[in-house]
Amino acid sequence: MVTTTAIADLCIFLLTWNVGTHSPRNLSLTSLLALNGTTNCPGNQLPDIYVIGLQEVSTKQVLNIFKDDPWVLEIASHLEDHEYFKVDSKQLQGILITMFTKHKHITHMKNIETEATRTGLGGLWGNKGAVSIRLSLYGTGAVFVCSHLAAHDDKLKERIEDYHQIVDNHKYQASGYRRIFDHDFVFWFGDLNFRLSGDSSAWDVRTAAEGMRYDELLKQDQLNLLRETGNAFSLLEEQAPNFAPTFKFIEGTNDYDLKRRPAWCDRILHRVQRNIYPAVTLSATQLSYQSNMEYTLSDHKPVSATFNYKVDTANQTDEELHEMTHAGASTPGTPNNKSVKRIYQEYNVKESL
Repeated sequence: MVTTTAIADLCIFLLTWNVGTHSPRNLSLTSLLALNGTTNCPGNQLPDIYVIGLQEVSTKQVLNIFKDDPWVLEIASHLEDHEYFKVDSKQLQGILITMFTKHKHITHMKNIETEATRTGLGGLWGNKGAVSIRLSLYGTGAVFVCSHLAAHDDKLKERIEDYHQIVDNHKYQASGYRRIFDHDFVFWFGDLNFRLSGDSSAWDVRTAAEGMRYDELLKQDQLNLLRETGNAFSLLEEQAPNFAPTFKFIEGTNDYDLKRRPAWCDRILHRVQRNIYPAVTLSATQLSYQSNMEYTLSDHKPVSATFNYKVDTANQTDEELHEMTHAGASTPGTPNNKSVKRIYQEYNVKESL
């Protein structure tokens, strides 16, 4: 019997929230980021890595490539006291993704890249589309995609087209991981805007939601139906939401705005290629999937999930695994170890690399 050792056993916290162009000013994110002792990580420890995706971030301020968005700064202000460091961020108009990590994981992150795809107005406008961060994480290829797809009940065809456009147009430099689904781990989340099929009224949906008849409603969920037919998102898995539809609320309340039928627009999905390397087993066990009803800033509720990201190998280090998985990845423009040094320099952490 081959004995394996876990070279990575991480708790990763994912969050998606359509913030409706609102500023984070004076908003406490302590509960939202599970910094109040309510994490779902093993032993109730804080996550090893945070990946946060936002949609409808305000673009009124003058864009400054040398300054982070106010949301990133606010997230950082909450996490820095717990010794997290920003790995990278990427913004496409109102779509934003950012990653933070505990210090001890920085040297196990290589080949960090970001990418963006516009899908609004046939690919000319970035109000819809996706942003992503990919990297070698403990030797494995991981990608985190945050997307905002076409809105409204009758735009299902456009949402499907958005998905395929993102899959086709997202391209990276890392050898062996040029596209999203080349990666060993894929996490895809955001305001996917999928609604309910059928002709149930907004009042009927609200009544079913208030009665916690989620299974009944999810049978009409467009995303579930698409995954079953293979038209989109079929390569990804999703734990069934056990929370009320997260859209559309009257801002400042927990009351549905019945101008729209309530729907699970905000979703988190994932994919793992578990046994593609000899003597290596990859897994991403989902530990939680929830909405946070106390946040009433926008007409969407934030949705979060935690995953146990695990890499088991037989007599192999993550450096050796990286050489096997990312051989030849140091192409021009790929951050590689320089990105690790940048993280250290940004936070004045003195470390010999």
